[in-house]
Amino acid sequence: MGIERAGRPPSMMDVAAAAGVSHQTVSRVLNGSDKVTAQTRQRVQQAIDELGYRRNSVARALVTRRSGIIGIITTTSVHHGPSSILLAIQLAAREAGYFTGVAPLEVSTPETLRRAVDHFLGQAVEGIVIVAPLVEMAENVDLLDVPVPVVAVRSPMVAQAAGVLSVSVDQEGGARQAVHHLIELGHTDIAHVPGPPDWSEAQARESEWRRVMSEAGLPVREPVARGWNSQTGYDMGLQFVREGVPTAVFAANDELALGLIRAFHESGLSVPRDVSIVGFDDIPTAKFFIPSLTTVRQDFHELGHQVVTTLIDAIRGDQPLSPISLPTQLIIRESTAALTD
Repeated sequence: MGIERAGRPPSMMDVAAAAGVSHQTVSRVLNGSDKVTAQTRQRVQQAIDELGYRRNSVARALVTRRSGIIGIITTTSVHHGPSSILLAIQLAAREAGYFTGVAPLEVSTPETLRRAVDHFLGQAVEGIVIVAPLVEMAENVDLLDVPVPVVAVRSPMVAQAAGVLSVSVDQEGGARQAVHHLIELGHTDIAHVPGPPDWSEAQARESEWRRVMSEAGLPVREPVARGWNSQTGYDMGLQFVREGVPTAVFAANDELALGLIRAFHESGLSVPRDVSIVGFDDIPTAKFFIPSLTTVRQDFHELGHQVVTTLIDAIRGDQPLSPISLPTQLIIRESTAALTD
């Protein structure tokens, strides 16, 4: 239990007095200096424990210009991608010795983004990460003028302003792998169920599907419904059954693929005998779908590590020459098969 001190928290000077040392010695102990004897270190630590002393990180940051804190601005989305990216960044930051603060934005405007940045600057953060899956949010990043390094997790399709570092996953490459896989299996009628139109990842996946289909000289079925959830996939599956079932579907994420599989199953169609399906993300349950899902894997762990590494490098004065894009991996399972007559 800490010793009460007339209503104020204990200071470094209080610790020094209790331990019978100078405040410089206390500072050396707190900073892990090897210029302190084991006996003195133990005495100082005992005083810290008895007084309940806690360092003032903001005051320390004003002196050392280091707070050990990274701010993260993101959306309130609970979808697999943004939530996985957030967790990966937080874990990578802790491994690197940084604490993180998170500011989720329900609505992304230049004003809300600016307020979140100002909040973090008031906490003396060393750098800021902005997870920006929405096109508007990604574009608003470039309107910021921030005195600390900023790394944005956003599509390289968004114009990149000088001073903002960007790290992303190669969405186009992943979509290309998915569609090429279906074409190599002999499919020519390949539909796409896209994500929401205001998400840059959805735009990139749909754009690349169109490109690959065009390059192969194959017809494009214009998408009807858009979204990320299984209900959208289910509804589109039933609509395909009513209006004409393609031989293959590239779904913009695994949740959509799950809905498609359910709709086709209820309609008496077999996946992959009648329809092959490819998803995107490789969510943890994808391999337990019936059939197990062929999908495109994003390495969120590596993304988080790269984001934090890039930010720390920038804090130290080193910056990459161009945006960083991480590769995806096609995971082939049971939901795709060669086209049969």
